Amino acid sequence: MALTFTIDGVEVRGEPGQTIMNAADRAGIYIPRLCAHERLEPHGSCRVCVVLVDGRPQPACIQPIAEGAVVENHTPELTSLRRQIVEMLFIEGNHYCMFCERSGSCELQAVAYRLGMMNPRYPFFYPARPVDATHPEVVLDHNRCILCARCVRGSQQLDHKHVYGFARRGLEKHITVSSRNGLGGTDTARDDQAVALCPVGALMRKRVGYAVPIGRRPFDQQPIGSEIEARRDQASKQGEPV
Repeated sequence: MALTFTIDGVEVRGEPGQTIMNAADRAGIYIPRLCAHERLEPHGSCRVCVVLVDGRPQPACIQPIAEGAVVENHTPELTSLRRQIVEMLFIEGNHYCMFCERSGSCELQAVAYRLGMMNPRYPFFYPARPVDATHPEVVLDHNRCILCARCVRGSQQLDHKHVYGFARRGLEKHITVSSRNGLGGTDTARDDQAVALCPVGALMRKRVGYAVPIGRRPFDQQPIGSEIEARRDQASKQGEPV
């Protein structure tokens, strides 16, 4: 039995048990996210996707839809909150977009642009973080990691391995690997889904840098979320309900 609710006044239909984000994606309504991915189980860690459900903040990636719920996704308050979260992700790491191989295909950068963030308003931490280049095909750069856990979940759920995990807490929290010899001592492969799922430049394949020149990359052409919003435009042209 289908459930009906609204997102910013737009009537949306979904199935019981479906999350707000999943229903919104199918309806062509983009909700910003960083830790969420359609191929992974919901995690709810980054909180960039927080929406208001009947006036209460909830992460859209894990919150189930409910009949008659009133969801607010695009408000000045939510945009400000999301922008602050993204700003903090920038200042607590070392993100040099103009020199990064992932510029133009980095989801953190693209979400920042989508939210109107031009530069963080907080002082940078400039942490001293290592780069693990011990693997012959893959490099792990802790400077760019945003602790989204996509690699952890992708390794377990899709690659059926247990290469990545978290160590420590707070400002010292970081991705760790299942070998004392670094990434090179694990069974990571260059074609692992865990590598492809990284939204930033923390996990990258070696010897393929700048294969697609900056200016021709996905988010150089269209803002992040455009492929989702295109579904709504297509449905509207065909006269179909969202």
